[in-house]
Amino acid sequence: MTAPVFVVDAVPGAGTFVLEGPEGRHAVSVKRLQAGEALVLTDGRGHWADCAVRDTEGKDRLTVEVTAAHEEPAEEPRITVVQALPKGDRGELAVETMTETGVDAIVPWAASRCITQWRGDRGLKALAKWRATAREAGKQSRRTRFPEVAELMTTKQVAQLLAGADFAAVLHEDRDHPSGALATAELPAKGSIVLVVGPEGGVSPEELAAFEAAGARPYRLGRSVLRTSTAGTAATALVLGRTGRWG
Repeated sequence: MTAPVFVVDAVPGAGTFVLEGPEGRHAVSVKRLQAGEALVLTDGRGHWADCAVRDTEGKDRLTVEVTAAHEEPAEEPRITVVQALPKGDRGELAVETMTETGVDAIVPWAASRCITQWRGDRGLKALAKWRATAREAGKQSRRTRFPEVAELMTTKQVAQLLAGADFAAVLHEDRDHPSGALATAELPAKGSIVLVVGPEGGVSPEELAAFEAAGARPYRLGRSVLRTSTAGTAATALVLGRTGRWG
């Protein structure tokens, strides 16, 4: 079984390290790790270390022996999903499954047809929840480089992001729309890929025009119409497979 992952501010080098606080509590009281068992420490930014438990103290503290430290380079092409704000907890579902699948960055987008709006404290709490979800999903899926969750973007800001991508696509919800198929699109082997997922009400004609002007063509995923909370995950999996990152 793959060793469980725990997050630290900075990955230690050779020697011993004390894991405490919430991560130590999770290791001792939830995972119930014992002396000799393996675990991984990571900063979520590509640095990680293989470790073995030496001993535990109380319910939230354990000492580990660092056996090897590593650095995982960022993979290419970099995959970013611009996710329109879904209703309820479907935003966290989208972040969770995209993280488990392997997305590199997630951008919340305030599309014109979004029912959910992030304003004031509510917006700050929602963004914090998305970031916490990415962190926990990164740990659960044994990642050592967690996806970045950006600040909420407007349509204008998203268009600027798309203009700088090596490949940009808007996932179109209308299967009868005369758009190309993402499964046959020519994808770059390096650089950046940005995929836009609209809200349940779809991307408006004005938004679609702005994104096309920035270089993002509309593409279909398949014959079925996916919900906004699942489309990004399906598209990420398709792109990972086609670019060889899942090879």
